[in-house]
Amino acid sequence: MMAGSRVLFVLLSLFAVGAGVTAAMQLGDDAQSSTTEQSADKPVSRPVPAAPIAGKFSVTIRKPSGPPRVVTTLKDVHGSSVTVACSTCHTTRPPNHQNKTVKTLDEFHSGMAFSHGTVSCLSCHNPNDYDSLQLADGSRVDFTDVITLCGQCHGPQMKDYEHGVHGGLNGYWDLTRGPQQKNNCVDCHNPHAPQFPKMQPTFKPKDRFLEKARSEH
Repeated sequence: MMAGSRVLFVLLSLFAVGAGVTAAMQLGDDAQSSTTEQSADKPVSRPVPAAPIAGKFSVTIRKPSGPPRVVTTLKDVHGSSVTVACSTCHTTRPPNHQNKTVKTLDEFHSGMAFSHGTVSCLSCHNPNDYDSLQLADGSRVDFTDVITLCGQCHGPQMKDYEHGVHGGLNGYWDLTRGPQQKNNCVDCHNPHAPQFPKMQPTFKPKDRFLEKARSEH
Protein backbone atom coordinates (compact mmCIF):
# COMPACT_ATOMS: atom_id res chain seq x y z
CA MET A 1 0.00 0.00 0.00
CA MET A 2 2.81 2.37 0.87
CA ALA A 3 4.67 1.44 -2.33
CA GLY A 4 1.58 2.25 -4.37
CA SER A 5 1.22 5.61 -2.67
CA ARG A 6 4.81 6.44 -3.46
CA VAL A 7 4.33 5.60 -7.14
CA LEU A 8 1.19 7.73 -7.25
CA PHE A 9 3.03 10.61 -5.58
CA VAL A 10 5.89 10.43 -8.09
CA LEU A 11 3.46 10.42 -11.03
CA LEU A 12 1.55 13.40 -9.64
CA SER A 13 4.84 15.28 -9.09
CA LEU A 14 5.99 14.65 -12.68
CA PHE A 15 2.60 15.80 -13.98
CA ALA A 16 2.85 19.00 -11.95
CA VAL A 17 6.37 19.70 -13.20
CA GLY A 18 5.33 19.12 -16.81
CA ALA A 19 2.35 21.39 -16.43
CA GLY A 20 4.57 24.09 -14.92
CA VAL A 21 7.06 23.86 -17.77
CA THR A 22 4.26 24.06 -20.32
CA ALA A 23 2.79 27.07 -18.57
CA ALA A 24 6.17 28.78 -18.43
CA MET A 25 6.75 28.12 -22.12
CA GLN A 26 3.30 29.48 -22.92
CA LEU A 27 4.01 32.55 -20.79
CA GLY A 28 7.29 33.07 -22.59
CA ASP A 29 5.60 32.80 -25.95
CA ASP A 30 2.93 35.26 -24.87
CA ALA A 31 5.55 37.68 -23.59
CA GLN A 32 7.52 37.36 -26.81
CA SER A 33 4.38 37.92 -28.85
CA SER A 34 3.52 40.93 -26.72
CA THR A 35 7.01 42.36 -27.17
CA THR A 36 6.88 41.80 -30.91
CA GLU A 37 3.51 43.48 -31.16
CA GLN A 38 4.70 46.45 -29.10
CA SER A 39 7.86 46.88 -31.17
CA ALA A 40 5.83 46.63 -34.36
CA ASP A 41 3.86 49.69 -33.26
CA LYS A 42 7.09 51.72 -32.92
CA PRO A 43 8.75 53.31 -36.00
CA VAL A 44 11.68 51.21 -37.25
CA SER A 45 14.68 52.97 -38.77
CA ARG A 46 15.75 51.35 -42.03
CA PRO A 47 18.22 52.60 -44.65
CA VAL A 48 16.41 54.09 -47.60
CA PRO A 49 18.13 53.49 -50.96
CA ALA A 50 18.98 56.66 -52.82
CA ALA A 51 16.83 57.35 -55.82
CA PRO A 52 18.69 56.88 -59.12
CA ILE A 53 19.67 60.07 -60.92
CA ALA A 54 17.70 60.35 -64.12
CA GLY A 55 19.62 61.23 -67.28
CA LYS A 56 23.09 60.97 -65.74
CA PHE A 57 25.79 61.68 -68.33
CA SER A 58 29.19 60.03 -68.51
CA VAL A 59 32.59 61.20 -67.28
CA THR A 60 35.51 60.64 -69.66
CA ILE A 61 39.22 61.02 -68.97
CA ARG A 62 41.65 62.16 -71.63
CA LYS A 63 44.26 59.53 -72.44
CA PRO A 64 47.65 59.66 -74.18
CA SER A 65 47.64 58.23 -77.68
CA GLY A 66 50.10 55.49 -76.73
CA PRO A 67 53.78 54.85 -76.00
CA PRO A 68 55.97 57.92 -76.60
CA ARG A 69 58.28 58.19 -79.58
CA VAL A 70 61.85 59.46 -79.32
CA VAL A 71 62.67 62.19 -81.84
CA THR A 72 66.06 61.65 -83.47
CA THR A 73 68.26 64.08 -85.41
CA LEU A 74 67.67 62.08 -88.59
CA LYS A 75 65.31 63.18 -91.37
CA ASP A 76 63.30 61.00 -93.69
CA VAL A 77 62.98 61.56 -97.46
CA HIS A 78 60.23 64.11 -96.83
CA GLY A 79 62.35 66.12 -94.40
CA SER A 80 60.40 65.02 -91.33
CA SER A 81 62.15 63.96 -88.13
CA VAL A 82 62.58 60.25 -87.67
CA THR A 83 61.10 58.90 -84.45
CA VAL A 84 61.73 55.54 -82.80
CA ALA A 85 59.98 53.54 -80.10
CA CYS A 86 61.61 53.09 -76.69
CA SER A 87 61.89 49.35 -77.29
CA THR A 88 63.96 49.95 -80.43
CA CYS A 89 67.06 50.56 -78.31
CA HIS A 90 66.13 49.07 -74.94
CA THR A 91 65.62 45.57 -76.29
CA THR A 92 69.28 45.52 -77.33
CA ARG A 93 70.70 46.21 -73.85
CA PRO A 94 70.02 44.93 -70.32
CA PRO A 95 67.96 47.17 -68.03
CA ASN A 96 69.96 49.24 -65.54
CA HIS A 97 68.17 49.78 -62.22
CA GLN A 98 70.84 52.24 -61.10
CA ASN A 99 69.77 54.94 -63.57
CA LYS A 100 68.32 57.54 -61.19
CA THR A 101 69.83 60.84 -62.34
CA VAL A 102 70.46 62.65 -65.58
CA LYS A 103 74.19 62.05 -65.15
CA THR A 104 73.68 58.28 -65.40
CA LEU A 105 71.71 58.62 -68.62
CA ASP A 106 73.32 58.74 -72.02
CA GLU A 107 72.55 59.12 -75.70
CA PHE A 108 68.92 60.15 -76.29
CA HIS A 109 68.13 60.93 -72.63
CA SER A 110 71.21 62.99 -71.76
CA GLY A 111 69.42 66.34 -72.01
CA MET A 112 66.23 65.24 -70.30
CA ALA A 113 65.05 66.96 -67.11
CA PHE A 114 64.60 64.36 -64.37
CA SER A 115 63.40 65.30 -60.89
CA HIS A 116 60.91 62.83 -59.49
CA GLY A 117 61.85 62.07 -55.90
CA THR A 118 64.18 59.14 -55.34
CA VAL A 119 62.62 56.79 -57.87
CA SER A 120 64.64 55.26 -60.67
CA CYS A 121 63.64 54.98 -64.31
CA LEU A 122 62.53 51.39 -63.80
CA SER A 123 60.30 52.32 -60.89
CA CYS A 124 57.77 53.30 -63.55
CA HIS A 125 59.05 51.92 -66.85
CA ASN A 126 58.59 48.22 -67.48
CA PRO A 127 62.03 46.55 -67.87
CA ASN A 128 60.39 43.60 -69.63
CA ASP A 129 58.53 45.80 -72.13
CA TYR A 130 59.76 49.37 -72.55
CA ASP A 131 56.67 50.24 -74.57
CA SER A 132 54.64 49.97 -71.34
CA LEU A 133 54.78 50.96 -67.66
CA GLN A 134 54.64 48.94 -64.45
CA LEU A 135 53.12 49.34 -60.98
CA ALA A 136 55.02 48.85 -57.73
CA ASP A 137 53.93 45.19 -57.65
CA GLY A 138 55.27 44.61 -61.15
CA SER A 139 51.90 44.66 -62.92
CA ARG A 140 52.01 45.88 -66.51
CA VAL A 141 50.24 49.14 -67.35
CA ASP A 142 49.71 50.64 -70.80
CA PHE A 143 50.86 54.20 -71.42
CA THR A 144 47.23 55.08 -72.10
CA ASP A 145 46.44 54.20 -68.46
CA VAL A 146 49.29 56.23 -66.97
CA ILE A 147 46.86 57.79 -64.47
CA THR A 148 46.70 54.40 -62.72
CA LEU A 149 50.46 54.52 -62.26
CA CYS A 150 50.40 58.07 -60.88
CA GLY A 151 47.54 57.33 -58.49
CA GLN A 152 49.35 54.52 -56.66
CA CYS A 153 51.80 57.00 -55.08
CA HIS A 154 49.95 60.31 -55.20
CA GLY A 155 46.91 59.31 -53.16
CA PRO A 156 45.79 62.75 -51.84
CA GLN A 157 46.04 64.29 -55.29
CA MET A 158 44.16 61.35 -56.77
CA LYS A 159 41.39 61.74 -54.20
CA ASP A 160 41.08 65.44 -55.01
CA TYR A 161 41.09 64.59 -58.70
CA GLU A 162 38.20 62.15 -58.27
CA HIS A 163 36.21 64.87 -56.48
CA GLY A 164 36.91 67.42 -59.23
CA VAL A 165 39.11 69.82 -57.23
CA HIS A 166 42.39 68.87 -58.94
CA GLY A 167 43.29 68.47 -62.57
CA GLY A 168 40.78 70.64 -64.36
CA LEU A 169 37.85 69.55 -66.46
CA ASN A 170 35.53 70.62 -69.25
CA GLY A 171 31.81 70.13 -69.44
CA TYR A 172 29.27 70.10 -66.65
CA TRP A 173 29.65 69.79 -62.88
CA ASP A 174 26.03 68.63 -62.79
CA LEU A 175 26.04 65.36 -64.72
CA THR A 176 22.27 65.51 -65.12
CA ARG A 177 22.80 68.44 -67.50
CA GLY A 178 25.62 67.15 -69.66
CA PRO A 179 28.83 65.08 -69.92
CA GLN A 180 32.17 65.88 -68.31
CA GLN A 181 35.72 65.46 -69.60
CA LYS A 182 38.70 65.42 -67.24
CA ASN A 183 42.35 66.00 -67.99
CA ASN A 184 44.97 63.33 -67.50
CA CYS A 185 47.92 63.74 -65.11
CA VAL A 186 50.38 64.09 -67.99
CA ASP A 187 48.29 66.85 -69.58
CA CYS A 188 49.64 69.23 -66.93
CA HIS A 189 52.61 67.44 -65.36
CA ASN A 190 55.85 66.33 -66.95
CA PRO A 191 56.16 62.75 -65.65
CA HIS A 192 59.96 63.08 -65.39
CA ALA A 193 59.80 66.45 -63.57
CA PRO A 194 56.22 66.65 -62.28
CA GLN A 195 56.46 69.66 -59.98
CA PHE A 196 54.21 72.32 -61.44
CA PRO A 197 56.08 75.59 -62.10
CA LYS A 198 55.28 78.55 -59.87
CA MET A 199 53.38 81.36 -61.55
CA GLN A 200 52.69 84.99 -60.74
CA PRO A 201 49.04 85.98 -61.20
CA THR A 202 48.65 88.68 -63.83
CA PHE A 203 45.78 90.42 -62.05
CA LYS A 204 43.98 90.30 -58.75
CA PRO A 205 40.57 88.67 -58.60
CA LYS A 206 37.75 91.21 -58.62
CA ASP A 207 34.98 90.82 -56.06
CA ARG A 208 31.99 92.60 -57.57
CA PHE A 209 30.04 92.45 -54.30
CA LEU A 210 32.89 94.02 -52.30
CA GLU A 211 33.36 96.76 -54.89
CA LYS A 212 29.63 97.54 -54.77
CA ALA A 213 29.66 97.78 -50.96
CA ARG A 214 32.62 100.19 -51.06
CA SER A 215 30.94 102.43 -53.64
CA GLU A 216 27.80 102.69 -51.51
CA HIS A 217 29.81 103.93 -48.52
